[in-house]
Amino acid sequence: MYDFDVLVLGSGPGGQKAAIAAAKLERRVAVIERRNMIGGVCINTGTIPSKTMREAVLYLTGLNQREMYGQSYRLKEDVEVADLTMRTSHVVGREVDVIRSQLVRNRVTTLIGTGRFLDPHTIGVVDDRGKETKVTADKVVIATGTRPARPDSVQFDDRTVIDSDGMLQLEKVPGSMVIVGAGVIGIEYASMFAALGTKVTVVEQRERMLDFCDLEVVEALKYHLRDLAVTFRFGETVASVERRARGSVTVLASGKKIPADTVMYSAGRHGVTDGLELEAAGLTADARGRIQVDEHYRTTVSHIYAVGDVIGFPSLAATSMEQGRIAAHHACDEPLKAMSADLQPIGIYTIPEISFIGKTEDELTKSHIPFEVGVSRYRELARGQIIGDTYGMLKLLVSPDDHALLGVHVFGTGATELLHIGQAVMGCGGTVDYLMNAVFNYPTLSESYKVAALDAMNKIRRMARYAE
Repeated sequence: MYDFDVLVLGSGPGGQKAAIAAAKLERRVAVIERRNMIGGVCINTGTIPSKTMREAVLYLTGLNQREMYGQSYRLKEDVEVADLTMRTSHVVGREVDVIRSQLVRNRVTTLIGTGRFLDPHTIGVVDDRGKETKVTADKVVIATGTRPARPDSVQFDDRTVIDSDGMLQLEKVPGSMVIVGAGVIGIEYASMFAALGTKVTVVEQRERMLDFCDLEVVEALKYHLRDLAVTFRFGETVASVERRARGSVTVLASGKKIPADTVMYSAGRHGVTDGLELEAAGLTADARGRIQVDEHYRTTVSHIYAVGDVIGFPSLAATSMEQGRIAAHHACDEPLKAMSADLQPIGIYTIPEISFIGKTEDELTKSHIPFEVGVSRYRELARGQIIGDTYGMLKLLVSPDDHALLGVHVFGTGATELLHIGQAVMGCGGTVDYLMNAVFNYPTLSESYKVAALDAMNKIRRMARYAE
């Protein structure tokens, strides 16, 4: 007999959903987590704090209201870090309480400490005082998440040179900032601090940012960020960062020097697997700490599963939750149908938001798949004018043959919410005809689907007439 049927390492989105799913299937379940990290990185230092900070920035700066009341409009003249962290601490505390309640309600045992494999079925749990307790389990789910990658060549001091976790520990809003890396995290923080009035410079070694997104949407975001005085240095690499008494000087390989109060490195993330002693379980991780899994999220050891950021792309809280649920059901011999990769939504909480599902124009073009584009711009919608968003847009990519939705791309206010209408239509096998004939509440941003659908269908009809 094992102590538990399912043992989960980590209580982030993937871990907690795996634990609860297994508990619902009436298995004996335990979760191992550090005392101050219930909810994982997502709740404590990642997704929830950064998105809460974003909302505080939007509210206090009055950024969304400036279209209506003028560029000088601000709710608070001098926004301080305390203004941002007050709301963040409140939300994090409430979310941790919700997760604790869910685990208790589902009779999931929480083992406080860190875990390491002693053998494939035995985990050593080391508590706060260094005491180790051995527990055994029939099935194990690894959901230890990631931490910010810290290049050896960079001297982090957590004050002047920081990683994304350090953003939450800043003592004051910096007057200037260099962000190294134009990935999702880097661009999200760039937009937030630019809205606060920080002079932000983004350094990226590639020639464009967010290259997995629709090019037109990325260009719109870039234009908007430049309007907030963000400077982009594409095709550049950082040679060194020199700390000075009043801040830092970032030296680029091209010879450029950028003075700034703070430098944030956003150089990807590294799987938290180095303390797990995976070799004792017969497992290995790659150079970035990631674990390889199959379509059921099972590792090369048949009773051990891995979910969430620790397995790599897409490294999103939403997909991690579903991965945890699918893995738990498979581990309990009640397998679920895996989610389609094409129906996984991507949400990027920049200012403004980006969200998409399905294929991009570039992907369809490279695959030689014909498509038509339908576009709706927020400035043409009554709701867009009411809320003062004149830059937002929704784009539908439609098959001219069977009218299927191939992709939905949204940029602007509420993009991450709005996307789910398109996701539902795609998931149910619907076509653009449904959106064209549906009646949407007026005035709403959802109406953009009808406008974009009509635009796409008008183009398809025009092409059909020319083909006669």
